[in-house]
Amino acid sequence: MTAKDEWLQVESLDLEAQGVARNAEGKVVFVEGGLPGEQVQVRTGRSKNAWEQGEMTAMRRESAQRVRPGCPHFGLHAGACGGCKMQHLDAAAQVAVKQRVLEDNLQHLAKVQADQLLRPIHGPAWGYRYRARLSARHVAKKGTVLIGFHERKSRYLADMQVCPVLPPHVSAMLMPLRALIGSMDQRDRLPQIELAIGQRMDGLVTALVLRHLEPLTASDGDRLRAFGAAHGVQWWLQPKGPDTVHLLDAGGPELAYALPEFGITMPFKPTDFTQVNHPINSVLVGRAVRLLAPAADERVIDWFCGLGNFTLPLATKAAQVLGIEGSETLVQRARDNAARNGLAHKTAFSARNLFELAPDDLVAQGPAHKWLVDPPREGAFALAKALADLHAAPRPDWQPPQRIVYVSCNPATLARDAGLLVHQAGYRCAAAGAVNMFPHTAHVESMAVFERA
Repeated sequence: MTAKDEWLQVESLDLEAQGVARNAEGKVVFVEGGLPGEQVQVRTGRSKNAWEQGEMTAMRRESAQRVRPGCPHFGLHAGACGGCKMQHLDAAAQVAVKQRVLEDNLQHLAKVQADQLLRPIHGPAWGYRYRARLSARHVAKKGTVLIGFHERKSRYLADMQVCPVLPPHVSAMLMPLRALIGSMDQRDRLPQIELAIGQRMDGLVTALVLRHLEPLTASDGDRLRAFGAAHGVQWWLQPKGPDTVHLLDAGGPELAYALPEFGITMPFKPTDFTQVNHPINSVLVGRAVRLLAPAADERVIDWFCGLGNFTLPLATKAAQVLGIEGSETLVQRARDNAARNGLAHKTAFSARNLFELAPDDLVAQGPAHKWLVDPPREGAFALAKALADLHAAPRPDWQPPQRIVYVSCNPATLARDAGLLVHQAGYRCAAAGAVNMFPHTAHVESMAVFERA
C-alpha cells in the first residue's frame, strides 16, 4: 500500500478524471483531484491487487493547467456536487485530455490508429447545458428542499444554490424552485424536475417537467402557474413514464432547436433525447455532413436516426436518406419533422431492433453509398458485426457503404466497433476527433470516419 509520506508523480488522467500515478512498488494509484505533472501525497481509500485509489492530501508541484473552479459546489470534500469532475483543469486542457482518451481507446482496445486527427470541437464552457435532469427532495429534518445533482459518490443530493453549467437564468431559478416545491401540498411526492430549453427567433423557451407520484392538488397547479408566469417557465407534468408527459396548460410556444446551416428547425418534447449543448450539436452535425460528403445522386442510411438530427441535414445534400430507429413512435416523429422541413420526398424511415441486426437485415435495407451511425452508449456492435459477416461472405445483390461516419458518446464502444470495422469488415479509420459536448465533465463524445480499404 502507498505510504502516506510517499510522493507520487501524476502521469495522466483516466476516464473518470482521476490522476494516474505509480507508487514505489510500481502499482497504479488513481488520485482524486490530481493533475498530470503534479507531485502529490495520497490517503488510500481502496486497494486491490493491481491498483489503489486515494484522495490527494498534499501537493508540492502544481500543474500549470490547474485553475480555480468556477462553481462553489465543486470539490472533493463531503457534500460537494458530483455533476462535474474537471472544473479544476483548464478548459482547453480538458479538450486535449478527451482527445487523448479517444486515441488511447482506439489504439489500446482496438489496435486502430486514425490516419488523421480531427481538430476537436469545443465551445463555451459555462451556461451550455440546455438539458438536465435534476433530482428534488424534501428533507423534513432540515426543513428544506434540495434540487440538483447528487453529491460525489453518494445517493444524497448536493445542497446546490447555483449551477454555472446551466444557463444563467436557470441557475438563478434554483433557490426559487426550492421554495416553490417546499410550498406544495405534494412536496414529498415530487422526485424530479427535468429541464429542456428550446430556441426561438426572439429568445429561449424554458420548459420544466415535474415528475409527480401522486395527482397534484388544484392549489399546487396554481402555484406552478404563478411560478411559470414570474420566471418565464413552461410547465409540463409527468405522472408516470415519459410517454405520459403533457403540458400543464395547453398553448404556448413549442420547443425546437435550429440547424441554421441547413435551414432546419427540429421540434421536440422535453423528454425526447436531444443534445444538451445546442451550439456544439450544430457544429457537430455540420462536420458530420461535410465528412460524409453525400453527392446529389447518392443514397445514405442514418442508423439510430432519433428525431432526424442527422437525417434531415443529410437529405438537403443526398438523393435519398433512410433513417432507421428502434421505436415506431420515434420513427413517426422523425417522419413528421421531415415533412415540416419540406424533406418528406427525400427521406424514408423504418423501425428496427438495432441491437439484434443480422446480415439479412442489412441486405433488406438495400445498398447505400454512405452511412451515418449515431448509437447510444452501448454502441453499434450488432451493426458492425453484420457488416463484418457480409465482408466475410459477400452477397451479389448488396454492396457495403464506401464511407461511414460514426458519432459516439462512449469511446470504449466506439473502439470496440472500430476494431470490427477495420480488422474484419474491410475498412480503415480515415479520421477521428473528440467533441467536448459536456465541458467540466469526464464525458467524451467523438467522431470517426471509416473508408473502404
